[in-house]
Amino acid sequence: QVQLVESGGGEVQAGGSLRLSCAASGITYSRYCMGWFRQAQGQEREWVAQFDVGSGGAAYAYADPVKGRFTISPDMAKNTLYLQMNSLKPEDTAMYYCAADVGVAVCPTSLSEWDYWGQGTQVTVSS
Repeated sequence: QVQLVESGGGEVQAGGSLRLSCAASGITYSRYCMGWFRQAQGQEREWVAQFDVGSGGAAYAYADPVKGRFTISPDMAKNTLYLQMNSLKPEDTAMYYCAADVGVAVCPTSLSEWDYWGQGTQVTVSS
């Protein structure tokens, strides 16, 4: 059973940085996707970024609002996916979730296709 545990959230002032971690266990496939999502209060959950493992193609993808500010980096030895968030803005305030989809040919294009989710970690950016 795949388990995902996020950590690293907190409160930071606008312009600051945070690094989120997603520790994964139970992934036995060589081909899988891991992603970061966020959900602000009263809003729908939205895709932030993803890492495509084993595709042989472009491995990283980012949503437009975070391009140039957020960076995904995997540590395969630790089975951990990091999300480095720089130049944070108040509109980045949300619960951040890690997700995984395993044994797939392509990464999901909709929320419902992601198989596994973590419990989330709160990020609050004050102005």
